Amino acid sequence: MTNVVMPQMGESIAEGTIVRWIKKVGDTIDRDEPLFEISTDKVDAEIPSPAAGVLTEIKVKEGETVPVNSVVATIGTAAEVKTASDTPPAGALPEAAVGQPEKTVKRSEWEVDDEPEKESDSQTNEDARRQKSSPLVRKIAQEHNVDLSQVQGTGLSGRVTKHDILGYIQLGKQPDQPAKKTEHPPETPAAPPAPAGPTFKPGENVRVVPMSVMRKKIAEHMVLSAHTSPHVYSVYEVNFARVSMLRDKKKADYEAGGVKLTFTAFIAKAAIDALRQFPIVNASLDGDNIVYKKDVNLGIAVALENGLIVPVIRNADEKNLLGLTRAINDLANRARSKKLNPEEVQAGTFTITNPGIFGALYGLPLINQPQVAILGVGTIEKRAIVIDDAIAIRPMCHITLGHDHRLVDGADAGRFLAFVKERLENFEEAWL
Repeated sequence: MTNVVMPQMGESIAEGTIVRWIKKVGDTIDRDEPLFEISTDKVDAEIPSPAAGVLTEIKVKEGETVPVNSVVATIGTAAEVKTASDTPPAGALPEAAVGQPEKTVKRSEWEVDDEPEKESDSQTNEDARRQKSSPLVRKIAQEHNVDLSQVQGTGLSGRVTKHDILGYIQLGKQPDQPAKKTEHPPETPAAPPAPAGPTFKPGENVRVVPMSVMRKKIAEHMVLSAHTSPHVYSVYEVNFARVSMLRDKKKADYEAGGVKLTFTAFIAKAAIDALRQFPIVNASLDGDNIVYKKDVNLGIAVALENGLIVPVIRNADEKNLLGLTRAINDLANRARSKKLNPEEVQAGTFTITNPGIFGALYGLPLINQPQVAILGVGTIEKRAIVIDDAIAIRPMCHITLGHDHRLVDGADAGRFLAFVKERLENFEEAWL
């Protein structure tokens, strides 16, 4: 018999959620055939079977979250298949436990003690915080001057999640400060705002469904971005006549090589050149320090049926237009088929998103933290413009740079977008 475990899908990931079982108990499965689908903080992915055989037991239901390395299923022979009658009902105690006090175990803490382990005397507070929070949570706490020991964690073994830290900040709680001497009795602190009530009334014609794991993660990330960065936007209009002509001229050659040449590849090439010219847009903030990224790791937002994911092209500045086109096509296809690896959605330094494919004139996207800027691309459509005092019809597009005003000023954004505009309007065939 082979145990199937929740895989470790990234260094900082401690748990995963079973979104869907692709196979059911009793089904025959080959080694490396997709067995179940999971969702984590970083990526949604289909997990292949570690062995060939028959799926004999499913231990974790769809929608449940369990720690990495937990056994979620077993694979064996048809004779070992467990039927519903073989499995004790939910909440039933083992025979040896009859007469013993019942221990309540939360679903999300399956195979984990109810109470977190006590740290040894030699363990520092910093070590404890690192064990009970992810790097992202610690970064949020640092930026908002929050002591993580003051935050109640709801994750595994008291782990502080993004939801916990963001909720703590939203309620306006801060670390305890030394008491100030005063002649007057301290005022009673204001009670935290009451949670919002239901957004519908009993009897209303509504349908209520729980948010998917991916939707929850997107929501948390967007709230984080809005709370972290003061967003400012600059919009430029670009004439795509030159790019359109080159694309029409070369797309047959690219298709013969097995790739589809899109406008996104041209925009990516121009943006990469601009990031090299203006490294402040490819940087990030670490407290009071500016971190200049030497590599250009370009994120390309991909819309899925139930959300959005941003796969990353590592060292994008080392690729020519053909290489970028291949990378964009490959990552987009694998994102939609849930074949991405965790490292392929991490370490991005700049992101391009394209609301224009849905007809938007332009977009005002939120920054993908911890980056400091994001490029939004509007629809490319023919419009009447004035060229040399004459009206002409040209394919036009609005590009938008959303930037973190803590680091990127309007002048920086203007120079960046002007560079991208100039590159696209005068794209050289030699860059293809």
